[in-house]
Amino acid sequence: MDARFDIVVVGAGMAGASLAARLGDRARVLVIEAEDRPGYHATGRSAAFWTESYGGPLVKPLTTASGPELHRLGVLTPRGALTIGRMGQERQIAAFAETYGGVGIEVSTLNRAEIAARIPDLKAEWTCGVLEPSTCDIDVAALHQHYLAAARKAGVDLWLRAGLAAAERIPGGWALALADGRRVGCDVLVDAAGAWADAVAGKAGVHPLGIAPYRRTIAQVAVEPVAPDALPLVLDVGGRFYFKPESGRLWLSPHDETPSSPCDAAPEEIDVALAIDRFEQVVDRPVLRVEHRWAGLRSFAPDRLPVYGFDPQDGAFFWFAGQGGFGIQTAPAAAVLGAGLLLGQEGGEVDPWPFGARRFQR
Repeated sequence: MDARFDIVVVGAGMAGASLAARLGDRARVLVIEAEDRPGYHATGRSAAFWTESYGGPLVKPLTTASGPELHRLGVLTPRGALTIGRMGQERQIAAFAETYGGVGIEVSTLNRAEIAARIPDLKAEWTCGVLEPSTCDIDVAALHQHYLAAARKAGVDLWLRAGLAAAERIPGGWALALADGRRVGCDVLVDAAGAWADAVAGKAGVHPLGIAPYRRTIAQVAVEPVAPDALPLVLDVGGRFYFKPESGRLWLSPHDETPSSPCDAAPEEIDVALAIDRFEQVVDRPVLRVEHRWAGLRSFAPDRLPVYGFDPQDGAFFWFAGQGGFGIQTAPAAAVLGAGLLLGQEGGEVDPWPFGARRFQR
């Protein structure tokens, strides 16, 4: 073997980098990444916001617990979020406010005039909404670079173009064959491979959990008049769109969730067109042109909660995956929780029980 480590983390996106940064000064850690740069896939294609309601009430503790570190690192910029509904969707808006207000998120219900004051040129049928003033933009690149630098400073090794080719279970751990021809050993194998999480498990002979990738599309568009910088993140209570300002432009998404195989995701023209159509149903502010479009894969376990913990059938295989679209905004708390579980220590302020792999035990 070329080297031996205590822990090998598969994947150098936000999940793998944040976890490695927490582990590096307490174990000998290697992060392996199939691409030629870290964060090429989901991390580099995030919609870049932090909002406590995103992901649902059970994810909320991870988001809230991550807030202080994200503020301390200076990667959050206040934005506010406004979830809106049409006439006839008042009950959905009321339920949204009750659900998230009930778990401690600051929310306020707005009437038509209050919504229109925040969304210029709002069409008449949008009459109700819920404001989350705590929502912020995230500088995803800065956060990812922080974790990569912290991991490097703590002594973590990062090998690029070194995807996992095979994993053999041996006494005391694993013998790993990498795509670049190197072979390494480790005590614990951590699956932080995002859309490839089940594929990595399969290579290790571990039963997949059903973590499935779904494509999400975003388009950057120019509108007339120019989008105001003070515009909040605007989301549809029915889950059909969201949009936010970005340097005088708008980022639009049709909130699509198209099943996909693990791949280098690309946007489909129909999804970009759908995003524009749904946006133009909200405001009288026509889209002049599409300047950029991209897609990323958001990976969910069957119950749509993340999976953090040792596999119930193999105590040397650790899941750190299934983080959907909320992996960026929950990264600090998830890394604390994951590192605590890996090292047999306290995992911070968030209860790990709802996220354990044992919930899928057959």
